[in-house]
Amino acid sequence: MKLRRNKILALSTALLISLSFTACTTSSAVSDTQTYAWPLGTSSPEDTVTQIYAEKFAEEVYRLSDGQMVIQVYPNSVLGGDRELLESCKDGDIPFIVQNTAPQVTFLPDVAIFDMPCLFSTIEDVRAKVDNPEFMDKISDVYENGGYQLLGYADQGFRVMTTNTPVYSIKDFKGQKIRTMENSYHLAFWKSLSASPTPMTFSEVYIGLQQGTIDAQENPYEVIVSNRLYEQQDYVVETNHLPHLISLVASDEFMDGLTPKQQEIISEAARTATEYARTQSDNRIASRIATIEESGTEIIPLSDEIREEIRSNATPVYESIKANVDPELYQIYTDGIIE
Repeated sequence: MKLRRNKILALSTALLISLSFTACTTSSAVSDTQTYAWPLGTSSPEDTVTQIYAEKFAEEVYRLSDGQMVIQVYPNSVLGGDRELLESCKDGDIPFIVQNTAPQVTFLPDVAIFDMPCLFSTIEDVRAKVDNPEFMDKISDVYENGGYQLLGYADQGFRVMTTNTPVYSIKDFKGQKIRTMENSYHLAFWKSLSASPTPMTFSEVYIGLQQGTIDAQENPYEVIVSNRLYEQQDYVVETNHLPHLISLVASDEFMDGLTPKQQEIISEAARTATEYARTQSDNRIASRIATIEESGTEIIPLSDEIREEIRSNATPVYESIKANVDPELYQIYTDGIIE
């Protein structure tokens, strides 16, 4: 913990010196003309919607504060991996983080609501559900109870499967060694399809596919292209099994130390950045698909019938999530979808 704090402090100090700014972690002891500089951490590479989301948020905070509030984005796990970022944010060492929701389930079990497979047909349906005020109030409480403040959800569309074995029926999933994140619901989903899910550090995925340690993997198009995973795979199967939501999260302790005006600036900047990142995601998915097709990798869409079979097989996953998340949250999220 001490080592991580020293690393964050050193990076923040370097930023302050380079910009000739005076930093402060709270607002109570500074004047209205003071300038602030705060770190934002992600575990994603620069060429991703995650980075676009983070940079747009920082840009809007700077603009709305007339240059007095400065946020420096640190991608590529410079401030730590997903787990370290969550811990540091909760402790107040890192004011802001942007990350996928899947790693948060360990810290915030109710966030598993987003791990219900094949629940939505379009990303617009997902966004409408997430933006529902009733749902947003409820999920925001989850973050606040965990020591965070949720500022918004952007996304990178749906997660899809890449493989060297074509999938034309549900039987074709059987036995495929597919890399997943270390998330119990993700593992249970792929097991429900008779696949062989294998948790693996993401940095090892490309070489794992190259050497045949794994047969397949699943990620949004953005990640598949930015990490050139399609080079080692013959097919992309549009399972669209989970929305890849990206959360913009702040330390609750940090936010409580800001003035009401500063808090409003951050909230407004987050709203603008969320809409911008969603638009960018939609635009980039089309170009990512084109890149994959130009490489010779075939994209296989799944029929509605196969998707219904997948949902049927995944019923135990739904039941497990229902048993482990807040009943009201579950009801709001699945309202109109699951009877």
